[in-house]
Amino acid sequence: MPNAVVLHQVGGPENFRWEPMVVGNPGPGEVRLRHTFSGLNYIDTNFRRGDYPPGPLPAILGREGAGVVEAVGADVTEVHVGQRVAYASVMGSYAEVRLIQAERLVPLPEDISDDVAAASLLKGMTAHMLLARVRTIGAGDTVLYHAAAGGLGLFVCQWAKALGATVIGTVGSQEKSALARAYGCDHVIDYTHEDFVARVKELTGGRGVTAVFDAVGKATFEKSVSLVAPFGTIASYGAASGPAPRDVASRLPIDRFLIYPTLPGHVAGRQALLTAANALFDVIRRGAVRVRIGQRYSLKDVAQAHRDLESRRTVGSTVLSVQG
Repeated sequence: MPNAVVLHQVGGPENFRWEPMVVGNPGPGEVRLRHTFSGLNYIDTNFRRGDYPPGPLPAILGREGAGVVEAVGADVTEVHVGQRVAYASVMGSYAEVRLIQAERLVPLPEDISDDVAAASLLKGMTAHMLLARVRTIGAGDTVLYHAAAGGLGLFVCQWAKALGATVIGTVGSQEKSALARAYGCDHVIDYTHEDFVARVKELTGGRGVTAVFDAVGKATFEKSVSLVAPFGTIASYGAASGPAPRDVASRLPIDRFLIYPTLPGHVAGRQALLTAANALFDVIRRGAVRVRIGQRYSLKDVAQAHRDLESRRTVGSTVLSVQG
């Protein structure tokens, strides 16, 4: 019988339990998937704490995974038995085996490994959303990204740099500063030693930036707003320090754009999902985006992975090995 990490009540990582589970046969449009790797993302901690409702408890968290199709239900045409696939933004990846809608699966090319897929699909498609849909970024643009050495930050900063933008990143340590520079940032601000508002204004000659991508939330958002140039964009899509205040829109200058984008909206529909995934695979294949897997844990040790993520002891992406 396969096992899963089950959350019995919201709160700390100690509420996870490694338990056997029954997985039946796939129904119409469904696939039974045996995971090889699951991805870890900061949003997982938001669901675990109850910042976002995880659904009925007990629940299986995790929103990203890769593996092999074991069985298919009726009317499945998107994938076949034995095929390597991955997915993102679908709850339930902290399990050895699961059922999932076939239309949410992305077939993996031969040159994209399972661990790279599990480390990159959610973050990489989010980066595609920010740089191709929230704001089309190119040569001459200047981007400010908070938490530049984090898993998503490394994707966005590299990809923005490859598109020709000047990239400014904020980090919380000298070690992370070096990492952010190595992964696309032209300028890195250690906010523990510098005022990032003053430094960004200095770097841009007081003009501000084309776009601010802010997944930190409460701790940075209002200051970020002050750094957006006329007709620039600020995107708020995370809450690592708590939710961003929603009344900021009423205080924004009328020639700035504010958006709260979501990945599920960006990849709604089969074609949109495949377009975003294939754009990611292309930049990885070309070497424009390098996937840094900074940590590896066994799936059964996901509680420790959460502790390390929340205490900022992780860099880059983290994967959870489902096979031991």
